[in-house]
Amino acid sequence: MADRVTVIGWDGSPLTEAARAALGAATLVAGAAHHLALPEVPPGAERIRLGSVALAARRIAGHRGTAVVLADGDPGFFGVVRTLRAPEYGLEVEVVPAVSSVAAAFARAGMPWDDAQIVVAHGRTLRRAVNVCRAHPKVAVLTSPGAGPAELALLLEGVHRTFVICEALGTDRERVTVLTSDKVADHVWRDPNVVIVVGGSGSGAETGTDRGGWLAGREPTYPPPVRGWALPVAEYTGQDPAAPPPGGRDSAQLRAAQLARLGPRPGDLLWDIGAGSGAVAVEAARFGAAVLAVERDAAACARATAAARRFGVQLQVVQGTAPLALEDLPEPDLVRVGGGGVRTVAACADRRPERIVTHAATRDEAEAVGRVLADAGYAVECALLQSVELDTGAWTERERSVVFLLSGSRM
Repeated sequence: MADRVTVIGWDGSPLTEAARAALGAATLVAGAAHHLALPEVPPGAERIRLGSVALAARRIAGHRGTAVVLADGDPGFFGVVRTLRAPEYGLEVEVVPAVSSVAAAFARAGMPWDDAQIVVAHGRTLRRAVNVCRAHPKVAVLTSPGAGPAELALLLEGVHRTFVICEALGTDRERVTVLTSDKVADHVWRDPNVVIVVGGSGSGAETGTDRGGWLAGREPTYPPPVRGWALPVAEYTGQDPAAPPPGGRDSAQLRAAQLARLGPRPGDLLWDIGAGSGAVAVEAARFGAAVLAVERDAAACARATAAARRFGVQLQVVQGTAPLALEDLPEPDLVRVGGGGVRTVAACADRRPERIVTHAATRDEAEAVGRVLADAGYAVECALLQSVELDTGAWTERERSVVFLLSGSRM
């Protein structure tokens, strides 16, 4: 086992005295090609080109001597420290940090970043990283080959964003480019790079100094203007609570049950089909999911857009009739079918989301939906929900709702 392992962060600035001392004593040095070319690397040290960190960790664990691992930025922030400290390698690690590439990217862009989401994009997480960019107005993406600016922009088709692309930070090849997302895929980008994706409502474009937040990773509008979940529909439409809801009756209890079974979270893309007032779509977005609200009625689309603005969340509204309107939409993780019937449920099941939730007014309709989900390979649950709204002045029944709640989980 290596006698000592020091991880040195490098941000392009001269190495600190502690870093130079550790590197000068090293008998094994691991890093990228530009790290191994640093003049401070001892000429007699064994050199490992850092590709797989796990493979390098095994080599270091079997080395007799002093090892140094060089990494860009802060190696403890989405970096090599986590892998090197895994118990199976038994390594004792010291860290000499540097400015993280995310902090450097925001500094180059002249932007604050306490309200930004930060994600890593590679082959397995690219789509989830894109969904975070859909759901939030400011996201920093640590990219990788094959999951870079062009791929992000292609998957964000139809969503307007501004990309600040910071290439080769800290090197003599450093370059910062600002482009709209529809132009990004036309270029070839140099690795490594960090992409800041900005846009949508609440993007921080407002001027002034009184909008500072207090909780990292949250937009300055957090917490939302209204407390609670599954609120009366008037909270989303801004109407008089006594007025009848536009588009018909809306059950807050049903919405709560649907959201509980969907479980939306950051990185997910939810289709809300038959979005109506936009209440479910907005609530799912408040959980951090990206949401596509599909609605055929233009007035309802406008109400959903206004509700998203009121709660400070990102929402992409698609006017159209399901199932035809679903054909060109990006692949969903979750689907809530608020309208469209059995044909729409079947079309959604063909896209293989992880969960599908809908409701039915009659047992015959519930059985038909259940058969469609089961035939598509989903485990089906059905519950009969009854809610009674009471007038607490006279303690009399104001409204009663009885509905079948159906949920399908992909097996």
